[in-house]
Amino acid sequence: MYHWIVDALLQVSDIERIVIETDSDRIAEDAARNFPVTILRRPPELLGDEVGINPLLTYHLSQIDAPVYLQTHSTNPLITAATIRGAIDAWRAPGNHDCLFTVSPIQQRFYWPDGRPINHSLNEVIQTQNLIPLMAENSCLYILTKRGFTARGHRIGERPLLYPTPPLESVDVDNEWDFTMAEQLMAMRLAGKI
Repeated sequence: MYHWIVDALLQVSDIERIVIETDSDRIAEDAARNFPVTILRRPPELLGDEVGINPLLTYHLSQIDAPVYLQTHSTNPLITAATIRGAIDAWRAPGNHDCLFTVSPIQQRFYWPDGRPINHSLNEVIQTQNLIPLMAENSCLYILTKRGFTARGHRIGERPLLYPTPPLESVDVDNEWDFTMAEQLMAMRLAGKI
């Protein structure tokens, strides 16, 4: 899956260096053979599914010297170079933001577990397309600064810029169903159907 995202990143001239962090010998060898990338090996103390993103980012930023970082994942294979460029342009635009992350706007009626409405009123049923959208962090892309991460210890700063991504690019593969959906969407894209 990581080939798709690396191909998209390589099409974005604003990206000066692509670093692939992995603990897999197979991925490291394949990436070095197929792409002009830097391989960053994950140290033993950061191995395992229970390791959170913040310790990994702390390690990444200690190994890669840059003022600004764009982070994406192999589990987001459908994001395109155009969307990545758009996020970079939005990040560079004047504003009071200290980071950027991608979101999926969702216009549905949400409830707390006890039945209380979150984003609507039970007394007024309006069409879902007229609801104020809630923004779901979709994990497709993050832009952060070394200074901001060091100060806060998190990739999302005090003043984030939320960048909506197209639904067909916003698939985040976390389970087998997500993988099947991403695989089908990619096949449709390659066939020119979407």
